[in-house]
Amino acid sequence: MSNKRLEIIKILKDSEGKAVSGEELGNRLGISRTMVWKYIRSLAKDGYEIESSPKIGYTLKSAPDRLYPDTIRMGLRSSLIGQHIHYFDELRSTNITAKELAHDADDGTIVVAEVQKGGRGRLGREWLSPRGGIWMSVILKPTISLAHASRLTLVAGIAISKAMRKLGVDARIKWPNDILINGKKVCGILTEVNAEMEQVDYIVVGIGINANVDMDEFSDDVRGIATTLLSELGEPIDRVSFIQDVLLELEQEYIRFRTQPFSGILDEWTSLSDTIGRQVTVTTPSKMIEGKAVGMTEDGALVVEDADGKREYVMAGLCIYTRAK
Repeated sequence: MSNKRLEIIKILKDSEGKAVSGEELGNRLGISRTMVWKYIRSLAKDGYEIESSPKIGYTLKSAPDRLYPDTIRMGLRSSLIGQHIHYFDELRSTNITAKELAHDADDGTIVVAEVQKGGRGRLGREWLSPRGGIWMSVILKPTISLAHASRLTLVAGIAISKAMRKLGVDARIKWPNDILINGKKVCGILTEVNAEMEQVDYIVVGIGINANVDMDEFSDDVRGIATTLLSELGEPIDRVSFIQDVLLELEQEYIRFRTQPFSGILDEWTSLSDTIGRQVTVTTPSKMIEGKAVGMTEDGALVVEDADGKREYVMAGLCIYTRAK
């Protein structure tokens, strides 16, 4: 989106429903009234509803529910994450595209798609990604060892939970990478790492959020375990405003991750955890572990204690709750 188009949107939004004349727009942008009219027509083709009244001017009635880069940047409060945005109407997977761009991308670059056709979660599971959701990948380039890369999943979980809790929902983190509301999954996080000689080159944090997704999009089986922000709140969210909140929270947690002891982040993750204190069964490629989830190590391993007090440390696996807290 050109700067002139963006400036027109901002002026019309700031007018709060009052008409702005073509002459005023032209004077403020340093262009002719004819060029103003051409930009207005271009915006209308992209879904902006702009009312035109002779001798009165232009009024913005509604904006399309699209995650256009310049629309996101217009109210963005983060200074690193989200400064560079690659936007697509449809992709196979934002993580795949992010990995293709990562080598030359700046730290904090994001990839956003309105629809994913090949979205996936952990263990290669399909992740339904229809219109109305937020399907995004963040490229991060921290100077850390490969052993600490899994910590970024915990960092992202905290950030997303905080942004959701600002909406008024009790968002909780299920180990290792899900966000739950009322016990149902509303968000998944998929972290993928590229490293050389045990040193991280880049990390791609894939974030899939069921935002304004209609529950009818899901099969009966999925409706039993998943939810959406739309369903929980009873009304659609402003996706642009929400993604701005997510990026700000993620940047703040990312800065904390790079500058402060990880123990503070771990304590906050534990306070937001839906898993700690529950009886769980964790299935790994080599074994099944049963017991009570009693904590988390600084490397992101879940600590599971069996009935005899023996502890297992699990870095990855499928976690199922076997009994409530």
